[in-house]
Amino acid sequence: MKKIEAIIQPFKLEEVREALKGIGIEGMTISEVRGHGRQSEHKEVYRGQEYQVVLLPRVKLEMVVPSARVAEVIETVISAARTGKIGDGKIFVYDVAEAIRIRDGDRSEAAL
Repeated sequence: MKKIEAIIQPFKLEEVREALKGIGIEGMTISEVRGHGRQSEHKEVYRGQEYQVVLLPRVKLEMVVPSARVAEVIETVISAARTGKIGDGKIFVYDVAEAIRIRDGDRSEAAL
């Protein structure tokens, strides 16, 4: 099993969610996060005042999937989240040693 974390643009969330649902991935955790990558900071104007934006709003999706589906999930996220511009996001993949469903004690892929 693998844990996939995807940091994406907030306006792409529904598109990515629907694409994942289309391939049968429904269980995920979604968090609103703030951060920056290479684009770091920029200036914006609000009510005539200029200010520095250091941390940009992003959405983090987390899901645990069977190892055999990792490539499919990654390709689905990339195709749905990509705009071709800086700031599209990142995907991280981690090994998961065990998953246990609290309700009935199912383990490993049966718990997903």
